[in-house]
Amino acid sequence: MVSNWLAEVDGRRVTVEVPASSANLGAGYDCLGLALDLVNRIDLEVRGWSRGSVELEIDGEGANELSDDRQNRFVQGLEAALVAVRGELPDKVGWRISMRNRIPLSRGLGSSAAATIGGLIAGNTLIGGPLSPPELLKLATEIEGHADNAAAALLGGFVVVDCSVSPPTAIRFNVPRDLKVVLFIPELRLSTASMREILPRTVPIEDAIANLGRVAIGVAGIASGSYDHLGALTQDRIHEPYRAAVYPQFPALVQAARDAGAVGACLSGAGSSVIAFADSLATLTRIEGAFSAVAADLDVPGRVAIAAPRNAGARVVANA
Repeated sequence: MVSNWLAEVDGRRVTVEVPASSANLGAGYDCLGLALDLVNRIDLEVRGWSRGSVELEIDGEGANELSDDRQNRFVQGLEAALVAVRGELPDKVGWRISMRNRIPLSRGLGSSAAATIGGLIAGNTLIGGPLSPPELLKLATEIEGHADNAAAALLGGFVVVDCSVSPPTAIRFNVPRDLKVVLFIPELRLSTASMREILPRTVPIEDAIANLGRVAIGVAGIASGSYDHLGALTQDRIHEPYRAAVYPQFPALVQAARDAGAVGACLSGAGSSVIAFADSLATLTRIEGAFSAVAADLDVPGRVAIAAPRNAGARVVANA
């Protein structure tokens, strides 16, 4: 049966687009995420009977860096979807993959989650789409470990995730149209694993209560189509203060964005990127200048990028 399936899909091509994501958004540690319009586009071709080879071409972020074998996150997602439905893979199936990557690696913008979701979407498409979004999110979390980034990449928009249950539960909302994003993306790379290791196992109850209130009011605001409470939401007391110990420049970048009129600003995921929100072109321009000035003062090489929340999640753009 598996061999028959391989004969049916040999030579098939699927192209997917997957957005970047910013997790936590300040106080929402491990439970909030936002899709951004930095997009990776991935082309997949099934190479039946190719002795299981993986051919990988990359244009953009990750070129000459990402693994070109079955440890590649896209390949892991692709094959996980197939195994979940088919139970096994043909021994000789191989993949030709071409990536055009705009999402920086190890900068807190969900690059690995995007790759995993891209593979899952491509694999699900090859077998007719039997896996539902909750099933895809479950598989992504098993591979990726970060349901907040994975949910944002899969569903788009603003997502609220409960990671305390298995499988994780996610609810999404559209983001108000006039909300824009300014990113400061340092050259500095920070691994999520190392940035999690520095966090304490317990936090003061006052800090937990403060974060709970900010998450509640922030989510309620976004759900009602307002971003008036992003300023409160993006002020954290349970992870950013500890991460500042190993990344001491980021609080100054966050404060500079707030002083320039940002609706809210915080560390993106585990860093190193800083994300700031703006509601006007004038504010965007001021934040750009503030980021550039402070980064120069602190000698933090990097670049400023303008983005927007993306209400569309991962999607198939070609299937032949």
